Amino acid sequence: MLEIKDLQIHYGSIKAIRGINLKVPDGSIVTLIGSNGAGKTSTLRAISGIIKTAGGSITYNGENITNLHPEKIVKMGICQSPEGRLIFSNLTVEENLLMGAYTRKDKEGVKDDLEFVFSFFPRLKERIKQLGGTLSGGEQQMLAISRALMSKPKVLLLDEPSLGIAPLLVKTIFEKIVALNHSTGITILLVEQNANLALSVANYGYVLETGEIILEGKADELAKNEEVRKAYLGE
Repeated sequence: MLEIKDLQIHYGSIKAIRGINLKVPDGSIVTLIGSNGAGKTSTLRAISGIIKTAGGSITYNGENITNLHPEKIVKMGICQSPEGRLIFSNLTVEENLLMGAYTRKDKEGVKDDLEFVFSFFPRLKERIKQLGGTLSGGEQQMLAISRALMSKPKVLLLDEPSLGIAPLLVKTIFEKIVALNHSTGITILLVEQNANLALSVANYGYVLETGEIILEGKADELAKNEEVRKAYLGE
């Protein structure tokens, strides 16, 4: 289980995250929703070790991983697909995927996982020698998720996978996220501005507002919550 207790993140005098608590049980899909600037990405970056915390703790299977080096966190089984995709534009699809496996030494396992991600996203196999920068936004998102999967994570952190993508491909990607969770048991923490979509695939959800958790509960119950519907579901 991934667990956050009293997490605090500061950018100078700005308190971006103000003592939040959340749990991500093994095998679940948990979503963190909220408006732009609420602190969602900062939370994921803290889990990944990309930014330092100002207080609180992050534990994974009982082990404190707060402020560990990102490479160590990846080796422990936590990997992030970042907001904006951040693929390597001048590398091919295949090279991008192999970069995701940079911490691994099991060459045969890496080959097997390449085939695994191609089975999930056949379009990537069709474009295996194509430069990442020439892919569409949706294809780049598939590549970013697949690159993270190449590290063989037990916990996958997804930051805004629907951002800037055509609606049809968004639907495909979210169907794949659910299928991935169901077929492999991989745990997913999903950060998403599209609250309706996020709550439709998650088991449990947290609502983050200006650095604080204001609501939490089962995803289907949050989707029916009047406050959530008015603020985040456009009703």
